[in-house]
Amino acid sequence: MENFAVFRTPKTILYGRNAFENVGTEALRKGKKALIVSDKIMDSLGFVSKCRNLLQEQGVQSEVYLGIASEPTDQYVSESLELLQKEQCDIVISLGGGSCIDTAKAIAVLATNGGYIGDYMRERKIASNPPVPHISIPTTAGTGSEATDATIITNTMTDVKMMIKQPAFMPEVAIVDPLLTISSPKNVTAATGIDALSHAIEAYLSRKSHPMTDTLALSAMKLIVENILTAFMNGENEDAREAMALGSLQAGMAFSNSSVCLVHGMSRPIGAIFHVPHGISNAMLLPAVLEFSKEACVERLADLGRIFEPNNESLSNQEAANIAVNSIKALCVKMDIPNLKGWGIDSAAFENVVAKMAVDAVESGSPGNNPKIPTHDELVELYHVCYNYQFSIEETVN
Repeated sequence: MENFAVFRTPKTILYGRNAFENVGTEALRKGKKALIVSDKIMDSLGFVSKCRNLLQEQGVQSEVYLGIASEPTDQYVSESLELLQKEQCDIVISLGGGSCIDTAKAIAVLATNGGYIGDYMRERKIASNPPVPHISIPTTAGTGSEATDATIITNTMTDVKMMIKQPAFMPEVAIVDPLLTISSPKNVTAATGIDALSHAIEAYLSRKSHPMTDTLALSAMKLIVENILTAFMNGENEDAREAMALGSLQAGMAFSNSSVCLVHGMSRPIGAIFHVPHGISNAMLLPAVLEFSKEACVERLADLGRIFEPNNESLSNQEAANIAVNSIKALCVKMDIPNLKGWGIDSAAFENVVAKMAVDAVESGSPGNNPKIPTHDELVELYHVCYNYQFSIEETVN
């Protein structure tokens, strides 16, 4: 840890059941006309029309961009920014998963600072002007993007996921209503839930972690471990959905301030090249990466193991760390997470790009925060391990 740590969050966080009802009141404090960045699924579920009605009740006009259909790309950013400028919107509201939120972050910054979104990668261009006020409303319990100052946008010319992190990308308001996540199908609940768990784990294992992020990461891991299977098996369970939404929010605040590690660094190239959803690719990688990293973070992984088995007080750190890894494997089995081959990634296509993926992963910066930092050759080998990974569970403790 450095001599001091920095901790950033949205200025306002509204959390709890029916928090969504306050979007009009919050928007009225920020401007007069909102651009809602969402997708066709959210529109079909009625969330977009409800948002517009809540805004209208407070006298706030709105326009809608529904072009998000995959992981966020620079094309979505360009299209939605053009609409924001054309309609002279002075607020951005993201309503949906991480793709909608990350796109909205980008246009909020570009609207006042200009340029191409890739210009802001690695702080080559600093967003010095205040962004358009952004109200983020997640409808999944997973990405935590509503509470982070990072956005991940795919460059469609190079197939590289650009990880961009600056304070200006932090939403001004986060509205986290667990009732909005009830509509998530089982596969989305699985992917986003393990994504949130990976955020909490990596925030805790990160070389940049500090006491503030540790507190949130540990709380998030406990909430998610205790509720993820219930939310997966019974999506109507409001208590489980609420716990998952809170866990995702806490994990987002934790990793935004301590950074993610190797899982996310390896995940981004998989998403950019093979178009695997971010949460799924993280889940595919998490057990193998924890096995690779375990020797460098036994004590911290042991804390996770004791969350999985809180009543086993006789565990050594090594035993508890093994339980952590095996418990993650068990979750992946129970939630039908495939390996890369099982997802349908062609082996020849994989071999053609695996070296590039290793380079892109390192260039993202995240692997450098991992407890054990891999070499290029180790990364290539780890990708191969993950391609055919078997989520088998070894018995390590009687």
